[in-house]
Amino acid sequence: MLIFHADLDNTLIYSYKHDIGSDTVGVERYQGRVISYMTGSSYEMLDQIRKRVLFVPVTTRTVEQYERIDLGSSPRFALVCNGGILLEDGQEDERWYEASLELVRDAEDELQLGEECLHKDRNRNFEVRNVRGLFLFTKSGNPSATVEMLRQKLDKSRVDVFQNGEKVYVVPRRMNKGEACRRFRKRVQSESVYTVAAGDSEFDIPMLETAELYMAPATLCDLYGLKDGGRWSEKDGIFSDFILSRILRMTETVQWI
Repeated sequence: MLIFHADLDNTLIYSYKHDIGSDTVGVERYQGRVISYMTGSSYEMLDQIRKRVLFVPVTTRTVEQYERIDLGSSPRFALVCNGGILLEDGQEDERWYEASLELVRDAEDELQLGEECLHKDRNRNFEVRNVRGLFLFTKSGNPSATVEMLRQKLDKSRVDVFQNGEKVYVVPRRMNKGEACRRFRKRVQSESVYTVAAGDSEFDIPMLETAELYMAPATLCDLYGLKDGGRWSEKDGIFSDFILSRILRMTETVQWI
C-alpha cells in the first residue's frame, strides 16, 4: 500500500494571493467568495492518484477550515489540527482525539502559560485560540518579537513555537505531523506500507522525516538538512504540479492498492 501524506496550503492548494497561472480550479469558498485554488493539471492528477493510492491530507487547519475545501470528492481519511484529529468519511474518530489529548497532557501547563503570555503581548492583533486543547494560535503585528518572547518564557522541551507570516503557534512537541503519520500507519494495519510525504513549511519537517520518500522546497531541505528526497525549486514550475506528476509516474509502473 502506498500512502500519500500531503500538506494542503502552499503544497497542493494556493491562496488567491498567489499567482499559479490562468488554468485554475477554485477549491475553497469562504464568505461567498473563492479564496483558494489548485492548478487545473494538479486537480486532474490528484483525481487520478486518489484512485491508485491512499491519499491522506495532513494539515494544521481546524476541522471547520478543512471542511471549506472541496477537492472534487472528500478523501476517506484526513489528519487535521496538526494531526490531533482524524476524520474518517468526514466524521471525527473519538478514540484518536482522546489519544491525542493524552499525548499533550504533559504540555498542558505550558499551553496555559503560553495563553497567559499571549494575552499580555502588546504585539498581538488577534484573539488567542486554544484549538481543541491541542495547540494555541494567534496573529501578531510583530510575529518575530512574539515568537522570541514565547521561546524565552516557555519550556522548549515540551512545546515548539512557530511563525508562519503573521500567524503564531504554540504546539506541544508530541503534537506534530510526523507522530500523526506514525499513528496512522498503525491505524491502517497493513503489512506493507510505503509512505510519500509532501510539504512546504517547518510544520511539515517531522512528517517529511518519517516518509520513505518526501518532496519539499530545496530551501527547506537545506535549512533542516533533509537529503535524498524530491527537491523542488521555482525552475521546476508550480510545486503541486511537481509533486503530483512524480507520484503519478510512480503509480503508473507499480500496483499500490
